[in-house]
Amino acid sequence: MNSPFLRPSRRSFLKGLTATTAGGIILPNILTRADEVPASRKLGVAAIGCGGKGASDLEGLSKGNEVVALCDVDEKTLAKAAEKFPNAKLFRDFRKMLDEVKEIEAVTVSTPDHAHYPAAMHAIAAGKHVCVQKPLVNTLWEARELHKAAKKKGVITQMGNQGHTYDDNRVVKEWIAAGVIGKVKEVHVWTNRPIWPQGKDVVFKPADVPANLDWELWLAATPHHMYSPDIHPFKWRGFIEFGAGAFGDMGCHLIDAASWALDLGVPRYVTATQVDEITDTAWPKGSIVKMEFPDVRGHGDITLTWYEGKKADGTPYLPDFPEAVDQAEAFKDKDPKKAGKVSPGGWYIVGSEGVIFNPHDQAKEPQIWPKARREAIMASPVAQTLERSPKAGAPQEEFTLAIKNGTPFRFMSQFDYSVPLTELTLVGGLAMHYPGVRIEWDALNLEAVGLPEASKFIKRAEYRKGWEYSADKI
Repeated sequence: MNSPFLRPSRRSFLKGLTATTAGGIILPNILTRADEVPASRKLGVAAIGCGGKGASDLEGLSKGNEVVALCDVDEKTLAKAAEKFPNAKLFRDFRKMLDEVKEIEAVTVSTPDHAHYPAAMHAIAAGKHVCVQKPLVNTLWEARELHKAAKKKGVITQMGNQGHTYDDNRVVKEWIAAGVIGKVKEVHVWTNRPIWPQGKDVVFKPADVPANLDWELWLAATPHHMYSPDIHPFKWRGFIEFGAGAFGDMGCHLIDAASWALDLGVPRYVTATQVDEITDTAWPKGSIVKMEFPDVRGHGDITLTWYEGKKADGTPYLPDFPEAVDQAEAFKDKDPKKAGKVSPGGWYIVGSEGVIFNPHDQAKEPQIWPKARREAIMASPVAQTLERSPKAGAPQEEFTLAIKNGTPFRFMSQFDYSVPLTELTLVGGLAMHYPGVRIEWDALNLEAVGLPEASKFIKRAEYRKGWEYSADKI
């Protein structure tokens, strides 16, 4: 049996989607911009996680729909959300909400990373459409199970990486397809994350659980752990058990455009060439990870290098920017004092004929370099071949519109696309546990070849009783 994440079979699988999805849903004809479709019916929607990102996700989910239920483990957060949606039923436990409120048709999952999997799986088991924040999960096995479950139940899915809805995301793909920079050889991606403690800076001081917080429900499927303000409400991302580190947090944003444009799928080889202070419990303070994608169709071998965090001297890990790129112009800013300074996050794609440079986390204002090549391309612009999202910048609205249409849009960050993208970031995290080792990733069997001890980083070692979800059980 072929893996859906090996490039040849992934292509054939996606090609098959022009007719039906795995759930037998017929897809619509290609539209230039898919905003002519009807959206009159209100969906019954619910949110799992209502604070922070959950609040903005809920705002997008609610547009044109009826919020029938809200769930959050924090009473104060739940009460604040209820002020805006007073008719919604309130819950602390998403399992109880999904089992009892039959009017729910779609949910957003906007919890810490470790709780994405059980929340999404319980919703999918109940036949609910799901929009899950990035990264979809924080273990590789969970990503595969989530994908299998969604296909089994035939639900419409979405990951909340809003950049995938942007017009410029399509532009980059059109440029690559048109050969604007020739054959691609390298992709480089950088971020200033983590902006929370990681490495030896991660501390844990047990404390009494706040009266408004149900800590056991916050832990979800993970083993029991003492409460600490060093974990909740913000610093959980640095913990291997609860978060996916900087790569998981930002990789699904920063790598999205290149991944989609080149159909990268999952890397065959991955090497963490730099890892600073990874511990048994915490992700590293800084790292550099090189990924290898052999024989990419139309290009050949491609490497993608990821740079995160800061060095011991406080300077960021960054790529060497191509000579063809004028940094003063590439990093332009309204403030003259900031012009030319490297942005907190960005990426560039190196081809045989030029560079596509993007100084933002998502595809925004991508640039072609050298300048002479850009001017030549702009004089005869590349034709638009890809349909645009009717809800650019709003993945939750795109998601609910697709449900009303009865079919996913081909350009959505649905699980057929976002599971491999999430897996890419998690394979990068796996490599951080073995600095300097060139790991061969067997996507078919979900294993690091010749490294059986890595299995503990592929599937969570322990699930709490009653929280054991898998695709074959739904």
